[in-house]
Amino acid sequence: MRASCAWVALLSSLGAGELLAGDIQAKVRDKTGKGVADAVIVALPATPMPAATGGPVSSMVVDQINKEFVPYVLPIQVGSSVNFPNRDNIRHHVYSFSPAKTFELPLYTGTPATPVLFEKPGVVILGCNIHDWMIGYIYVSESPYFAKTGADGKAVLADLPQGEYVVRAWHPRLEGREEATERKLTVTRSGATESVWEIGLLADLRIRRAPIPGQSGYH
Repeated sequence: MRASCAWVALLSSLGAGELLAGDIQAKVRDKTGKGVADAVIVALPATPMPAATGGPVSSMVVDQINKEFVPYVLPIQVGSSVNFPNRDNIRHHVYSFSPAKTFELPLYTGTPATPVLFEKPGVVILGCNIHDWMIGYIYVSESPYFAKTGADGKAVLADLPQGEYVVRAWHPRLEGREEATERKLTVTRSGATESVWEIGLLADLRIRRAPIPGQSGYH
């Protein structure tokens, strides 16, 4: 009897996390059926989550490499901080005037001493006062459950507690409002929940970079 109880306790300790968690396998494609990269999928529990406590959720990085923001899109959770190291051999002036976060990092090289804290949900558009084509996006999520699509348009939100979720998709060139992509999905412990979004994309208005005469790089 004692051995049997111990076996049940062991099974419970090993399997509890797996039994209570599931995945959302998402795919985002455009009107032609092609996978869309850099789309953010966010799942919000139907039952409101308790308010987060403690310090920042995490510290992330947006690099500046070859006069570009890398990554182009970075999803983070509210309360996260982001470093903006400049790995180029010239100075950059990073800024955002977005309502979700307004800040400026005046002309600098290397890594600023203090990362930028993102306290409110929303989309933060990054720019550089020196290089007009430098545009990047930080998607600040109120939910801890999010993922970004790869080149194939696929993303996996792993280990979600089972239950009901409101799930939506966002992209820098999304045609229409993010709220229009909302759908309700149920995450269970018996396999993954799959969902496909087909979205319209606006024209890419990023300024094209001109090649440097006689060199392999770009202005």
